[in-house]
Amino acid sequence: MERIAAALGNAERWRIIELLAERPHSVGELADLTGLRQPQTTKHLQTLARAGLVAVFPLGQRRVYAAEAAPLAALGRRLGELAAAVEAHGDERDVIARYRAALAAESAAADREHWADGRTFTFERVLPAPRDVVWRHWVDPDLLASWWVVPPMTVTDCVLEPRPGGRAVLDYRDAEAQYHSQGRVHAVEHGKRLSFHLAVGAADAVAFTGHYDLALADAGSNTRMRLALRITGAAVHAAPFIAGIETGWEQVLGHLADAVASSSHHTAGHDERRDSQP
Repeated sequence: MERIAAALGNAERWRIIELLAERPHSVGELADLTGLRQPQTTKHLQTLARAGLVAVFPLGQRRVYAAEAAPLAALGRRLGELAAAVEAHGDERDVIARYRAALAAESAAADREHWADGRTFTFERVLPAPRDVVWRHWVDPDLLASWWVVPPMTVTDCVLEPRPGGRAVLDYRDAEAQYHSQGRVHAVEHGKRLSFHLAVGAADAVAFTGHYDLALADAGSNTRMRLALRITGAAVHAAPFIAGIETGWEQVLGHLADAVASSSHHTAGHDERRDSQP
């Protein structure tokens, strides 16, 4: 496929294929129709032939070239698949558009230190898992690392120790930088509530401190989760971080929903198999 795409990536070869799609032509005819010299036309035809896009038929002293439909059809299918993938992931483009709009607004507002202090955000979800499963995904470091950042970022360290004074850490990186967040847990009601703060930043420069309050409640066999966030200590350079809070948390909480659903399904399947044993 790469060879086909490379061969068609030249405008002159593309024009030749268009002409051959209508009917076979000799080198001389193609040269006349494209305005190229015959040696150039011959080289282009050789490239197209190596990619399997044209076939040559000797007719006495003449050589006639014809387009091959199969590789063009294969390329068309692959392009169709790519177009479908782009459409299926259109929400990713929407996330970028929303972030760009938020970044422009926050950058305009970030004209002094503490500019965003007191700003609050609230996120609510009904998660498809029992409360104990959701709680474990917040306090177990391995489970926490499985959902707490969005691609292409990677968690390098994270912990929320479920005890007053416990460590709160979220370190992650992407291809361009490393980010460090640390703080403390303030209040814990096991399985129901977790209050903590994180000082967020990069390169040892704190951008802001986020004060989080997580509350979990039963909702039938599901869990109603409420996460409240309040900003303090906002530096001027915090604008990119704060602009990404809403879209970022919406994404990671979507990952959390998927993670707890998968974990709950796995646990239920294990229990069913155990109960079926004699």
